[in-house]
This record gives sequence, structure tokens and C-alpha cells, in this order.
Amino acid sequence: MSSLNLYKGENTLQPLKGRRDTFGLEEAEEWIRKLFGEREKKVVLGIYGAPNAGKTTLANRIAMDCNVEPKGVVSEIPHETREVIKIENLNLNINGKNLQLTILDTPGLATKISHLEFIKYGLSESEAIQRTKEALKGITKAIESMDEIDAAITVIDSTKMPYEQINIIIIGTLEAKRKPTIIVANKIDLPEAKPELVKKFYPNHQVVPISALTGQNIEKLYKILTEII
Repeated sequence: MSSLNLYKGENTLQPLKGRRDTFGLEEAEEWIRKLFGEREKKVVLGIYGAPNAGKTTLANRIAMDCNVEPKGVVSEIPHETREVIKIENLNLNINGKNLQLTILDTPGLATKISHLEFIKYGLSESEAIQRTKEALKGITKAIESMDEIDAAITVIDSTKMPYEQINIIIIGTLEAKRKPTIIVANKIDLPEAKPELVKKFYPNHQVVPISALTGQNIEKLYKILTEII
């Protein structure tokens, strides 16, 4: 196999000063990356939000768009996700930029949890108490995961008022940790959705109205994601 020779000057056969006159495949690949720029980037993306905002639906949507089997279970009962679910090996190619994503689908964050909330959905008292304990542990794990990520999506249910305390806490915490963040105004497929209120309340942030359920406007989210990373 022939080697690649690098020389300086048009009429000289002297090797470049300070290095060998030949190099192998790995060095050649590194030289090409520096010449043309890095086209692929590995990113850990955390998805955060209040319970039932649509975090798992969004994580599943991204996975399906990358031809990967969804992992999350969606339920109308709050705090269905009580562990951080990791979805790996997602390849997202937007405008020639390839992102290798690992998604962290995190438990819903809340300022308070009562077992009575779960009894309304038909759980027994003992089941509700157990779910409350698991949900509290899930909140701790979600907050801890913020140290592992490169970027974040904060999902807000656009059928509700966007200035709930937990939304402000999530966004403020991510900002304090200097994590690039996109706000998603989710559920725009519903007639009562008001994504414009989310944009109005968070004027200094990237706000993308989408429907994680139907995929409406999801390409806009992907485009902005490649821009902030």
C-alpha cells in the first residue's frame, strides 16, 4: 500500500519540517477532518418538562424518525415515566449535518406530588403511595441527568398556561448549568392549544410549536437543534 507524501514548496523535495514524510490512514483521516470540517457530532439530548407535557411522545417521535424502536410508555396517568430512559444510536441528518443522538427521556418534574392525585385515576391507596415514592425518586434522577447532557428540550403543554412554576424552574436550572435549550410548545394538534402564549412568555428563548403526536412542525425543531449545538 502506498503512503501519502507531504512536501513544501513547488520545486523542492524536502519533507515538511518537524514531521515524517509519510503517514498512515488514521492521520490521513484526521487531516481530512481538519480540512473539510467535522460533519458529524455526538450529542446527549435531555428532554424535560412537567408530567404529561408530552416528553415521552416526543422522545418516541424522534426515535421513529431515526428508524429506531421507541422505548417510552405513554399514559394519561401522571408520572408514568419514573426512570430516565436512554435511547441511543439515533442518527439525525439535517441540511448535511449529521447528529449522533443519545436521548434522555426524563421523569416529569413537579414542585409537589400527592398520592391523592393517583387515586383519581383508579389506583389503590397503596399503589398511589408507592407511585408517589417512585415519582419523587424520578424527579431527583431527572435533575441529576442535567449534568450529563449537551443540550436540552423543555416541553411545555401549550393547552395550559405556560408560566407554571415548574416550567420556570426547569428553564432557569438549565440556563444556570449553561445547557443550550429549546422550548417546545407541544400539542398544537389540539384546538385549545395556544403556542403564541408560550412564545410571548419566553421571548428570549427559541420556542418551537409542534405536535409530538402527529409530527407537525417537527422538522423545524430538528433544524433549530442543529443550529444551537
